[in-house]
Amino acid sequence: MPAACESVLEDIEDIVSAEDLKPHDRQFVRKNVFPKVRKRNSQKNVQTDDEPPSDSIIPGVQKIWIRTWGCSHNNSDGEYMAGQLAAYGYKITDNSAEADLWLLNSCTVKNPAEDHFRNSIKKAQEEKKKVVLAGCVPQAQPRQEYLKGLSIIGVQQIDRVVEVVEETIKGHSVRLLGQKKDNGKRLGGARLDLPKIRKNPLIEIISINTGCLNACTYCKTKHARGDLASYPIEELVDRAKQSFQEGVCEIWLTSEDTGAYGRDIGTDLPTLLWKLVEVIPEGAMLRLGMTNPPYILEHLEEMAKILNHPRVYAFLHIPVQSASDSVLMDMKREYCVADFKQVVDFLKEKVPGITIATDIICGFPGETDEDFQETMKLVELYRFPSLFINQFYPRPGTPAAKMPQVPAAVKKQRTKDLSQLFHSYNPYDHKVGERQRVLVTEESFDSNYYVAHNPFYEQVLVPKDPLLMGKMVEVNIYEAGKHFMKGQPVSDARVHTASISRPLAKGEVSGLTEEFRRSPQNGTNWKAQPSAEIPVKTRLSSWMALQLPWQQEGDGLKILSVSLALLAVLVMFYYGGMKTEL
Repeated sequence: MPAACESVLEDIEDIVSAEDLKPHDRQFVRKNVFPKVRKRNSQKNVQTDDEPPSDSIIPGVQKIWIRTWGCSHNNSDGEYMAGQLAAYGYKITDNSAEADLWLLNSCTVKNPAEDHFRNSIKKAQEEKKKVVLAGCVPQAQPRQEYLKGLSIIGVQQIDRVVEVVEETIKGHSVRLLGQKKDNGKRLGGARLDLPKIRKNPLIEIISINTGCLNACTYCKTKHARGDLASYPIEELVDRAKQSFQEGVCEIWLTSEDTGAYGRDIGTDLPTLLWKLVEVIPEGAMLRLGMTNPPYILEHLEEMAKILNHPRVYAFLHIPVQSASDSVLMDMKREYCVADFKQVVDFLKEKVPGITIATDIICGFPGETDEDFQETMKLVELYRFPSLFINQFYPRPGTPAAKMPQVPAAVKKQRTKDLSQLFHSYNPYDHKVGERQRVLVTEESFDSNYYVAHNPFYEQVLVPKDPLLMGKMVEVNIYEAGKHFMKGQPVSDARVHTASISRPLAKGEVSGLTEEFRRSPQNGTNWKAQPSAEIPVKTRLSSWMALQLPWQQEGDGLKILSVSLALLAVLVMFYYGGMKTEL
């Protein structure tokens, strides 16, 4: 991962006090939020028709559209933000046009992803939508010109998204960009038991740590996610248990570098994985996320045993980025090509059939034709079934952006050449005729098939039979393509159901703990379903219970004043009536 943070990161928490609450004390607590009030109409005491006074807006009744770019870690953050907002009473919508507010969750890995993010901001402003920004782009560079005046929720502050959305809807600009700490030690981020809405109710994405130990010269993500901070094992195991109780049948472990897990808290990845496999029910599977070569080298023996476990996919994503040691040195990747080969060769020997996925950057600054040919030879040698090919984009603020650049035409040609090599072989042809066990979890993009994965996390398309969804079944492979196989379920085979619990409905809020349901901010035993319309009367009463402390004080005084005035009128009316009778 990338180089040292820019100086702007030393004071990025513009309007929040350095005093921050501990993770278990801050469920929707509004302490230390100082909104920046936008300037209103220059005419004195004039309020435009389309912007009512902020104190007349009822929070928790608006529709919110959430768009997420990037990795599975970012997708998990998006799910958590959606869950909290829905639990509060907001309606999460798939229709951006009908939404009152757009929550844009960004990715900073590549220029095109940030371009899409920037264009979405512009479109939202053109359509007069309220906007809240999240993800790695505003966290890394909150003072970019196109972010001015907009609300931002930091990557470690997603548990406070309701506050930011509420203030934004009122017309304020709020920025929460601080780090979570406990006794001065940086934490992995927001607590794992927050409400969330899974994009796929059958798949739980668990972030085991945030940040990394590297300083890769091309990477912008480090500027946002920072140094390594791991979640405790017991919290991760509890989250997995809860997920299975909610009908989940597949867990993805994610982070910027799963292999580095635990180094900051005195443990390691194999220790975590052995604890997790103990709670995986029959018919469910665990998928590991990306790990860099240096941190997996010392755990090869244990990792091989874990990847051979029947409830763990024999799959590992190990980015090589280049097969040239000189390029790797310029990237500050902290390993050489021989290290990568050692990892791959060992796992291929000890875990028969394992799928190794990797990443390659084409046209990194200083890459020669000879360097690139070494990379081509590596791909030819291993014929990776899953290969992520990336043309180099210089990210602002990274050391690589200041290096002499490879001409754009050369980068483009190298990307094309590597892509042609990758598409010259078919990794699954030899598997036609096999009988495989697969777990069905998704629908294909063209909606013609269900998507399943075999024990090596290879994609298998199966017929769209609703009885198969969420089940582990056996299929006969009858066709193979570049990225998939097709399988026909075996009629006499046993079907495994991963959990006795029914999966949550799509859009249903997960993880509503008793603490959350009974907290003063949420009223007594109050629970919102994101897909259900909440009556206005209920929303109004819920809103009264969901006020900020300083809002409650002001409204309480108003209510008390009105109550006393009404009481006075009643007393006068009563005594006036008595005098009339006398």
